Amino acid sequence: MKGLIAATYAPMHKDTSINLGIISEYGQFLKNNKVRGAFVNGSTGDFVSLTTKERKDIITEWAANKPNDFFLVNHVGHNSLKEAKALATHSAQKVDAIAALAPYYFRLSSLKSLLEYCKEIASCAPNTPFYYYHIPVLTGANFLMHEFLGLASREIPNFAGIKFTNNNLIDYKYCKDFDNGAYNILFGFDEILLASLPLGAEGWVGSTYNHLAPLYLSIIEAFHNNDHKLAAALQEKSMKFVDTLNAKGGFNGAAKSFMKVLGVDCGPSRFPHATLSPKELEEARSALNALGIMDHTSR
Repeated sequence: MKGLIAATYAPMHKDTSINLGIISEYGQFLKNNKVRGAFVNGSTGDFVSLTTKERKDIITEWAANKPNDFFLVNHVGHNSLKEAKALATHSAQKVDAIAALAPYYFRLSSLKSLLEYCKEIASCAPNTPFYYYHIPVLTGANFLMHEFLGLASREIPNFAGIKFTNNNLIDYKYCKDFDNGAYNILFGFDEILLASLPLGAEGWVGSTYNHLAPLYLSIIEAFHNNDHKLAAALQEKSMKFVDTLNAKGGFNGAAKSFMKVLGVDCGPSRFPHATLSPKELEEARSALNALGIMDHTSR
């Protein structure tokens, strides 16, 4: 996987039941904005607020309706290893890859336990590439990923790489260089995408690629054109986008609500995330317009 991969929202009706009918439109919206794929049922997709059946229904619909030449990754991690394995088995013939983050209630205490957890899940879809989803701020599994690569590369036959959602750029660089770059290390921290470029990043997964794909593509282009001042100015706009929506009761719910402004109504959020009112959405749009950010949104 290369390019921008959008961490997608779980689209819902007004009563917060899952709205499968919008997924085809959603996928085409991403493809039209030069997003290369979708990372489904992850943190952005509020997987912890969904039932296992809902997660299966969502990925089944994405698999049936994904655009051509478009990567599809399903996050199957769960506090229950049994549920995670069931999700992996269900995904096996439907997606281009699966991913799993670490259990986050009874937290893992060692790299060995993380390896065993990932091995169990990956073995349920042996012909499907497996990615470990590293997001220690939420899981508490704050291990060095280049050390994990040393274990997973030997023990998990279908291990493909890491979704690296952390700002430890030293560890990220070591992962990129591991075994001469043998594994796909996808950078997952949108607000510092620019910092990943000198380290060789070629693939990124994040929630704001739903909203600001043209902005991030411009950052990448400016960097490669050696226009670092422009690249930094554009990156600052992405930071302010996050800050502006986060101030509206929390980023996850506000950003999901904001998809409606861009023409894809993903519906409300489930508790504990907030759903913005029409008035709040207009306030956010006006604030972002004043910052010059609306000119860079996906359309």
